[in-house]
Amino acid sequence: MKDVEIGMITGPLGIRGEVKIKSYAEDPSRFKKIREIGLRADGKDAGDYIIEHARISGGMVVVKLAGVDDRNAAELLRNMEVFMDRDDLEPLEPGEHYVRDLIGMTVIDDETGEKIGTLGDVLTDRPQDIYVVAADDGTDFMVPAVPEFVRGIDDDERVIRLRLIEGIR
Repeated sequence: MKDVEIGMITGPLGIRGEVKIKSYAEDPSRFKKIREIGLRADGKDAGDYIIEHARISGGMVVVKLAGVDDRNAAELLRNMEVFMDRDDLEPLEPGEHYVRDLIGMTVIDDETGEKIGTLGDVLTDRPQDIYVVAADDGTDFMVPAVPEFVRGIDDDERVIRLRLIEGIR
């Protein structure tokens, strides 16, 4: 079963069955490297599809899926979530992390060692990533994901150590 969400089909393109995908991948050209994707609608599996070809056009990924041969068939895939196999992920450099692996990690204050919350989200649509921390007091706060604030990430313990400054919470 495909388990890594990498995009959403936004609709058909043209009359030959191509679909446009809003990519969640940092590098949309990833679609050119994978052979098969899985689709889901409302949390239900909608099947696996072989990618016949993929290209980038106007900031969107355009994909032709085997068996989707006209606009009507492509239209039926609108708003479906797109998944890939974890085994198809590119290897990471030391110190790099996939966002989905960070979500849910315990966040602690690097100075006091105190638990302050859980990483709830990572905003990647900005010049630098932003960590959204769901604090234990029920509030959320944001921290730039830069070395000045992110003092360490322990993958084994699933802990992120943050340096907090006045006014950040």
